[in-house]
Amino acid sequence: MLTGVVLGSGGLLFVQKSYGPTLLTTEQAEALRQELNSTHLEKQRLQSQVDRQTHEIDELRTSLDKQTQRASAAEKSLNEMAANIQVLADAIPPDPRGTSPGIRAADFTTTDGQLVYSLLVMQKSAQDPAFKGKMDFAVQGRYPNGNTTTIDVPAGEIEVGYYNAFNGRADMPKAFTPTQVTVRIKDQAERITATRTLRVR
Repeated sequence: MLTGVVLGSGGLLFVQKSYGPTLLTTEQAEALRQELNSTHLEKQRLQSQVDRQTHEIDELRTSLDKQTQRASAAEKSLNEMAANIQVLADAIPPDPRGTSPGIRAADFTTTDGQLVYSLLVMQKSAQDPAFKGKMDFAVQGRYPNGNTTTIDVPAGEIEVGYYNAFNGRADMPKAFTPTQVTVRIKDQAERITATRTLRVR
């Protein structure tokens, strides 16, 4: 019986050493523990990074939703404004000459030796193609000695869809007082397509 016990114990040790899991040394166990700790810390770091990015994405989504709402409100307001402008534009009296584009309204004043102007130029229909051309002024006025003359003042190139407002200033000769202005609109071939004479206030 004793011999059997010895043989059994020896066989068990042989099988465990040959086929069982390898036992770790103290150094190997410590290295494995440190590696597991490092892996755990890396997992925590990555989870923290994921949480932070998720929070940033939520904030961006909230900001995008707010911007979308503001854009929708702005678009609605713009559409309402465009509708109101359309009503006002339709109510403005046409150019007496009936041209298109026509000079619907204009205001001329003088300030510090300059001719200050504001004009509204409109076409007959919003469906008309955009007009491109030039605009200039024939400015009639007088000098202190009583002499009168007319000077040409270029206002530059213009483009008009359904309507467009033009504002600006033009230098006048010294001591020259403008009394009336003839607005001339020309197409790209230099043909006059609209003209209107107005007094300077």
